[in-house]
Amino acid sequence: MADVDPQIKDPAEGIAEYPAEPGPKKKGKGKKDKKKAAEKKVADKKASDKKGDKKKKKDEDDDVFAEFLPQTKAAPTGSSDALTKSDSSSSSSAAESRPKPTLDSNGNLLQTDPPTVPVRLIYRGGPYPQGEIQEYQAENSYRTTSAELRERERLDESLYQDVRRASEVHRQVRAHMQRWIKPGMLMTDICERVEESTRRLVEESGLDAGIGFPTGCSLNHVAAHYTPNSGDKTVLQYDDVMKLDFGVHVRGRIIDCAFTMTFNPKYDKLKEAVRDATNTGIKAAGIDVRLCDIGAEIQEVMESYEVELDGKTYQVKPVRNLNGHSINPYQIHGGKTVPIVKGGEATRMEEGEFFAIETFGSTGRGFVLEDGECSHYGKTIEAPNAPIRSAKSKALLTHITKHFGTLPFCRRYLDRTGEEKYLLALKNLVDIGLVTAYPPLVDVKGSYVAQYEHTFILRPTCKEVLSRGDDY
Repeated sequence: MADVDPQIKDPAEGIAEYPAEPGPKKKGKGKKDKKKAAEKKVADKKASDKKGDKKKKKDEDDDVFAEFLPQTKAAPTGSSDALTKSDSSSSSSAAESRPKPTLDSNGNLLQTDPPTVPVRLIYRGGPYPQGEIQEYQAENSYRTTSAELRERERLDESLYQDVRRASEVHRQVRAHMQRWIKPGMLMTDICERVEESTRRLVEESGLDAGIGFPTGCSLNHVAAHYTPNSGDKTVLQYDDVMKLDFGVHVRGRIIDCAFTMTFNPKYDKLKEAVRDATNTGIKAAGIDVRLCDIGAEIQEVMESYEVELDGKTYQVKPVRNLNGHSINPYQIHGGKTVPIVKGGEATRMEEGEFFAIETFGSTGRGFVLEDGECSHYGKTIEAPNAPIRSAKSKALLTHITKHFGTLPFCRRYLDRTGEEKYLLALKNLVDIGLVTAYPPLVDVKGSYVAQYEHTFILRPTCKEVLSRGDDY
């Protein structure tokens, strides 16, 4: 949404008046006046329409806000329509089944448990909480106080609000999941709870807002890219090490954030090592920093840890062929990779870029291979110009484009959006290179892998760790 610039004058200002006494008209003056009058009329109409649209949007937000109010509380002014007898029976039924939220001392909605209140309503459209701010150091320290760079940030405020909204959704969903998940649950139930909560809190709307990628819940030696397909009956066990990796997006800006859940305290040192390594990588990141230098610092920290499991001591090894990455709009892997071991690219980070720093620590080889039934897929970003001969494959690609665009998806998401008997068509799209398959990535069996990840943006004046929370 554009701000009104006070330095831009009204189109009507500065129009010369006609002389008080009759006299010869200057050439083209009448046409100029008519043109300016017409421009003023158009500008006034646009301003009026904009004001009306804003009021309409506010009224709609108030109506939705009122649906979540405790019935013992009065709705805010202008929102009473949502509580009248004219409400549809379906809305009443939904409201009855929804957990009742409470209000704080200022009359603002508080989140329910399980979470059902959209974040936008809790913050009444913004501003949303800012992430952790880390100031630039050394030759970039001037950026912190630069008035010119602060002005540049002001122009990007709507972008920052989008990603902060997505980040707050992630924080609230994962806070609920950390309380709710227990051994004995089906992995499918865990993922569906994450996804349903995300859809509600971000107010899923086509490709404008929703889930950023399939919920990963990889267990033990499986490092990444596992989510249950339909019919998977895997159950979470007390001794499992689960990596819960899920994403939220608003207008294509993806928050990619992950943490590790365990119930047996013997894995605490493994989690501490990986969490410390991730924070080290974030601290080392910055404008003009070389990606390879970040990897070297991550490796040094992670390998300084040891973990004792069942009487045997293991050095925590970084999984050397897994990396962090840049993030582009609607593109989870934006082209730059951030290694977690020394070596790699000397490419530098740049102002305005989004990155996900994720580190994986293992008690195994520290190297992963593809293995197991595939669940993760995504449209190939730079796809070949390959002919599609199968009508079913064409229809499936159209379906994927409509519902996911270039965002990754999984087979459960195809089931949810109404696709049936699509496996051959999906394989065909993978074979010809229009869709990329991302099978599970596994270390040696019997080993344990932990993961922590955060998304940050390199703003002109500082680094903002968007997904940072009180938990990690």
